[in-house]
Amino acid sequence: MEYLNIPENELLKLGAFHTAKEISQQPVVWQQIFDNICSRKAELGEFLNHAFAHSKRIILTGAGTSAYIGMSLSNSFQRQTGIITQAIASTDIVSNPENHLISGIPTLIISFARSGNSPESVAVMELADGILDTCFHLIVVCNEDGKLAAHKSIHRQYIFALPKEANDESLAMTSSYSGMLLAGLLMARINDIGTLKGCVDTIIRYTKKCLADFSPILQKIAQQDFKRAVFLGSGSFFGTATEAQLKLQELTDGRIICRNETFLGFRHGPKAVMDATTLVFYFMSANELACKYERDLVLAVRKGIHPLVEIGVTENRVQGTDLNNMFVFSENEKITEEEFLTVCYIVPSQILGFYKSLQMGLRPDRPSVNDSITRVVEGVEIYTYKVSSPDKAFV
Repeated sequence: MEYLNIPENELLKLGAFHTAKEISQQPVVWQQIFDNICSRKAELGEFLNHAFAHSKRIILTGAGTSAYIGMSLSNSFQRQTGIITQAIASTDIVSNPENHLISGIPTLIISFARSGNSPESVAVMELADGILDTCFHLIVVCNEDGKLAAHKSIHRQYIFALPKEANDESLAMTSSYSGMLLAGLLMARINDIGTLKGCVDTIIRYTKKCLADFSPILQKIAQQDFKRAVFLGSGSFFGTATEAQLKLQELTDGRIICRNETFLGFRHGPKAVMDATTLVFYFMSANELACKYERDLVLAVRKGIHPLVEIGVTENRVQGTDLNNMFVFSENEKITEEEFLTVCYIVPSQILGFYKSLQMGLRPDRPSVNDSITRVVEGVEIYTYKVSSPDKAFV
């Protein structure tokens, strides 16, 4: 057996087996998630429809990579439900709860977590229970035995655990990230999930193509001596760009300095970070209007200092953006729900991070040489927050 074109025994020697396997298994995991949610449509739909009917606000939360899931999901939930939806990291809520939790506004809080053991995860639930008059908790986890899944709220809650394979053993989240993201997209459309089978089939097919055809090219790109990397994405793909920059930075132990931005936002100052040692990664939108702005930015980059490497990821070819490294998932197909592309668009950047980690002599499963970052964040103390109303609980 081999993963990402490397035999299993060699991966084990390199400390890279889990990362390679978890990147490669994503199409299988996504199919399992779709089948699981379909089988639980009745009970999950009952909870969500009740929460949607009685909520005025949705908060998508998590820490680190789990927080970036919400950045790609907020548009979908807001459009599908008509409810104001915000992605707010649990780390922000815990440190400043009064800025984010408003007692008189009925709120659905959707929490994403791989291990469910990060201190902030449970703290958000306890703070919400103490501050909010009406609250619903949807907990999406990869570890059903974690503290988050075990916590009992005073409000109504529903726990959805992904297949055990999605509980990544590597430091860097890969299949856990894409799996929870897909689960969220399906939950936003729980009432017509049967119509989404084609979208899921398409992203599975696209990713198999990526693993087979794009991996060798990404391996060669990883051999180039770039020192910085910029990831650009618009709309829901800004969350993808945010997660992609973290992946490369984690897998290279911070030796590659990474930045994420929107295409238009990059022009307003952040473009100064780009030099001749920079890799620029473009996540191209399938939205016709957004794509016009993105194409203009690609052309503008060529007028200044040329980056060392440019990579584009797109569903279909974009006229006027003839990059040396353009990964096109389809030549004639167009997915009907653009948000689903966020699930498969992340895969090339995961593969790039994996190969770059190896090229730098690191062990992708545990790339942090000094253990400055760990799979589950440690050493975070949760301090007491006193709720203003005397009859409410507090953390």
